[in-house]
Amino acid sequence: MTDSATIDPATTNIPISLTDRAATQIGKILQGEDEGTVLRVSVQGGGCSGFQYGFTLDDTKTDDDLVLEKNGVTVLIDSVSVDYLAGSEIDYVDDLIGAAFKINNPNATASCGCGTSFSI
Repeated sequence: MTDSATIDPATTNIPISLTDRAATQIGKILQGEDEGTVLRVSVQGGGCSGFQYGFTLDDTKTDDDLVLEKNGVTVLIDSVSVDYLAGSEIDYVDDLIGAAFKINNPNATASCGCGTSFSI
């Protein structure tokens, strides 16, 4: 299956992608959830570098959400966060120090060792 995304050209023209590993893990997480539940990725102020990524389960899509779909899973990103995530890749890594979603963000000029905090 291929990536598909609904992107508002007024917001960004640089797509955000989802890796197969991330889609697989999201699918596993959503297996025990109610139908219609999806993963929401956001950028919020805070963290040790100024911004931090948020990952929550959600069942409500708003009109201005970016919708990423891959391998049968859906990820929502709010319109404000899209600007901070333009060109990013959402991945899932499982290595010796732990397993977590990782965002490879070309807009981040610095990040924290925790991997969820960054600055622009």
